[in-house]
Amino acid sequence: FDSRREAARWQELKLLERGGSITELERQVSYTLIPPQRIGKRVAERAVTYIADFRYRENGETVVEDAKGMRTRDYIIKRKLMLYVHGIRIREV
Repeated sequence: FDSRREAARWQELKLLERGGSITELERQVSYTLIPPQRIGKRVAERAVTYIADFRYRENGETVVEDAKGMRTRDYIIKRKLMLYVHGIRIREV
């Protein structure tokens, strides 16, 4: 885990899953925000991705969650791109 906060949240989510409050719990799920850019056959720019700390189902809806201590500029841009590209609002805990 990248932080104690993330590790502690994973333990909480595992308990919720065992209790049946959430299902399909996953860690480190990758989303493509901008695909790789190519010139001819070579990659000119690599893809931009966001890796969510957790993804799970709660009350029939998919939740993408990030255990945040600090919001960096890169994270804020990626959070906005997640909403714009995938229609997903990240839940921060």
